Amino acid sequence: MSSNQRKQNLLTIWQAAVSAVSGEQSVERAIINDTEFKPDQIIAVGKAAVGMCRGALNRYPDCKALVVTKYDHADEDILGRANVQVIESAHPIPDQQSLDAGNAMLDCVGKLASDSRLLLLVSGGASALAEALPDGMSLADLQALTDEMISTGKTIGEINSKRKQMSQIKDGKLLAAFAGAEARVYAISDVEGDSISTIGSGIGDCHRARVAARSSIVASNQIAREQAVEAAENLGLTVKQNEESLYHDVFKLAPVIGGELIVAEPGVYIWGGEPTVILPERPGRGGRNQALALATSEYLLGKDNITLLVAGTDGSDGPTTAAGGLVDANTFADRNDARTALKRADAGTYLEQHHSLFVTGPTNTNVMDLAIAIVD
Repeated sequence: MSSNQRKQNLLTIWQAAVSAVSGEQSVERAIINDTEFKPDQIIAVGKAAVGMCRGALNRYPDCKALVVTKYDHADEDILGRANVQVIESAHPIPDQQSLDAGNAMLDCVGKLASDSRLLLLVSGGASALAEALPDGMSLADLQALTDEMISTGKTIGEINSKRKQMSQIKDGKLLAAFAGAEARVYAISDVEGDSISTIGSGIGDCHRARVAARSSIVASNQIAREQAVEAAENLGLTVKQNEESLYHDVFKLAPVIGGELIVAEPGVYIWGGEPTVILPERPGRGGRNQALALATSEYLLGKDNITLLVAGTDGSDGPTTAAGGLVDANTFADRNDARTALKRADAGTYLEQHHSLFVTGPTNTNVMDLAIAIVD
């Protein structure tokens, strides 16, 4: 097949995977399959908060809701509902709106009546989007700490562990402030192992709850990858590999993935996870997926039978509005510029100049990242 056909097939596979774990579909499906639970208050927090809230409102259209999500992720539908309060804040570095959101969540659960039921919807990105700080810690302190952890390549588990220690809403502390009748938590996992104690730094963890409370994982990277397999097979392609192994530095992963692909049998290869990247002092424009896509494309030089897509399932990559990169044998053609871009953490600029930047806009989900390759 042609390079353009491989690219189109990759887009079809990726879209199918992301649609299968959409916030709206995942939450509505969970409500239908769960035991009867009619909430008096919905709180949705994270990059997928809008879609998750919409899924709940499809079943309970008149329920009051508080939505905390990333800037430019709320749509006209959710903003136009009189029973929904929306707070947008910054990611990955929190801002004042993040603190306003965290305090609004605490205030909301604290005011609920003793016979009330709370539906808490949590997705990736919640850790930065909502925070309540202890006395003596400022926003500047929080921003400096977050920036240091991200730029030095800490894993999401390591970052969230630190966040738990200082937060007044994470590690189950939000639900500890709820004195109603019952709480239910639905979470979309963006972490290895799908632990509710790690997703959003444990905002939805029930271990401190003083009332009946339980949590469920309604979408994950595994579900997305399983749908990617089905979509590939529907296209008449053979899936040769499907694994969750993207848990290393991008410059360690690139030679592994690239090395596998250049000797691989024809078919589709799928990886999931969340790589890390260490940033220079003044990074350019890009994120871990753009860096991994560009770094791997060096190994594809001259291999005109391979195309690779690396992208964040939330539609964003680091502080950018791109999801990742779609690369092939020609992407790394300007070798010196490509290597300079990688060294400066400016993969996004290079990929855009070479028509290899992958942009989707917000997807209303967040189940880590996917790398999908077609070997022809």
